[in-house]
Amino acid sequence: MPTDLLGREYETFPVPEPLAQHGPARVIAMCNQKGGVGKTTSSINIAGALSEYGRRVLIVDFDPQGAATVGLGINANALDNTIYTALFNPGIDVHDIIQHTKFEGLDIIPANIDLSAAEVQLVTEVGREQILAGVLRPVLDEYDAILIDCQPSLGLLTVNALAAADGVIIPVAAEFFALRGVALLMQSIEKVQARINPGLEIFGVLITMYTHTLHCDEVVQRIYEAFGDKVFHSIISRSIKLPDANVAAAPITYYAHNHKTAREYREVARELVAKGIIA
Repeated sequence: MPTDLLGREYETFPVPEPLAQHGPARVIAMCNQKGGVGKTTSSINIAGALSEYGRRVLIVDFDPQGAATVGLGINANALDNTIYTALFNPGIDVHDIIQHTKFEGLDIIPANIDLSAAEVQLVTEVGREQILAGVLRPVLDEYDAILIDCQPSLGLLTVNALAAADGVIIPVAAEFFALRGVALLMQSIEKVQARINPGLEIFGVLITMYTHTLHCDEVVQRIYEAFGDKVFHSIISRSIKLPDANVAAAPITYYAHNHKTAREYREVARELVAKGIIA
């Protein structure tokens, strides 16, 4: 039987069966206030793998840098409406903002630098923590998964994402500094659970940027000690193919179908389905 890096035994998660109908979506916040840990890359590639398995997936680009939008080949600066518009214009139909990508079953609500102003503007809004949840409500029944690609901070935008989500996936790079901020993130998640969204779960911790070195192995060991069974069995290796896929504006599951990292992201997608997190 296959084992992971710490010797946990598991059967390879089966390829999920196609769905006869779609929805309601599970909303997942890809969250870590540490930058550069693979949130956007993982959002794009988990979404790509799920869509490959016949799931309808919506990415919500909730980072003013707009990396997920660019990473799927969309020029957000040329768009009149983005997630920023949806947050502050209750009369707009979110369907008019959703962009269909060239990958079947994979859509995105784009973002650009306009979103950087949202943090300040949200302070004076009524029900400010629940605004994103209201934006997503009309499309919940149209998708199987909605992935919110959060910005690297614990401000009001991230609180909105946690308030709207059913659960959180925490990408953690296999390096020492990436570990330091996770405790702070856990405190924020607990506060949101206690005050806003009691149903919020931690769906899993995804180890990214792994290379077979003593340092990485020590960090992985610490992550397992802290999170136990919450850690995904599949670990995402550091690979030059990932930035290549970003430049090509495609999930690696499409760009390099048989590459090791594409297989790893497919394994994460299969694990999400096998555990019942996503239908």
